[in-house]
Amino acid sequence: MKADHLNPFIQAVNDVFTTMFDTQSEKKSVFIKEDMVSSNEANVLLNVTGDLEGTILFGFPKKMTFEMIRNMSGMEMTEINSFVASALGEVANIISGNAMTILHESDVVCDILPPKVMVGEYQTFSKKEEKIIALTMATDFGEFDLNLMLEEQNERKSK
Repeated sequence: MKADHLNPFIQAVNDVFTTMFDTQSEKKSVFIKEDMVSSNEANVLLNVTGDLEGTILFGFPKKMTFEMIRNMSGMEMTEINSFVASALGEVANIISGNAMTILHESDVVCDILPPKVMVGEYQTFSKKEEKIIALTMATDFGEFDLNLMLEEQNERKSK
């Protein structure tokens, strides 16, 4: 995966956190890892198809998840229930959709499939023997992980 493909995700996170939560976000670290394993309690998995294909995994700590939900809805939550999972999935969906729009402006055409929210620490999501680009993003709510396992496709697929 090229840096040109990474930057739209960073921009999308910044845009969504500014617009939805009225807070800033910043890239804290970027590194390569072998496995897509999340040590966070709330995880959102999205598959990508098109010129880039693969998986995006958001990993949110429970405390950050509850802060985001409180900011969005005004509700205090103490467990990751269906409401929390739905809202968290929508945040990840909006970030990923915005990243796809930015990529499209660079003539990289991709789509995302509906998000899957999984609760629990240390789950492995890897499907291939590919390297994963992992980002840690810092916000006023806390830090979360964004893992990208995306491969460039040689030919643009027709729809």
